[in-house]
Amino acid sequence: MKTLLNLPRRAFLVSGGAWIMAACLPARAQTPKRPIGIIGAGNIGGGVGSLWIKAGHPVMFSSRVPDELADMVAKLGPLAHAGTVAQALAFADVILVAVPYAALPQIGSDYAAQLKGKIVLDATNAVPTRDGAAIAKEADENGIGITTQKYLPGTHVVRAFNITGANVFCQGSEPA
Repeated sequence: MKTLLNLPRRAFLVSGGAWIMAACLPARAQTPKRPIGIIGAGNIGGGVGSLWIKAGHPVMFSSRVPDELADMVAKLGPLAHAGTVAQALAFADVILVAVPYAALPQIGSDYAAQLKGKIVLDATNAVPTRDGAAIAKEADENGIGITTQKYLPGTHVVRAFNITGANVFCQGSEPA
């Protein structure tokens, strides 16, 4: 049996059903961009954060003095925010830590409850001349990832961005 479009009845019903299903399905939405908090807005934090903003992610840069970040945030546009560490932790479930390694024990102690369950992208490295010989030795002997996890318990630590110089992240973007 032929239909209006001169198609066999089965083909007409199948194609008609497909059109009806397509019309009823919601339009494919763009994947929402995940907010990201950054502890440390220097060369690495500022450079990587600016790239995330260019990719459409809202980013909160944190500092002990958030007002010092006003110029950087203004240059980066409406997806860039500045705040305290506590505000950055409340802002996002993904946190980039880009501070001197010696700051990790204090961050872990001060913000243990707020860090719990967060994904922490750890861009730190233990440098003896900057961070002190004791913590650098501990990281060297036990492994830096294990040592970071010790200082940031309850988090999901991922070592990232720590073997690449800050200049790579700033190419084609506003430096921090």
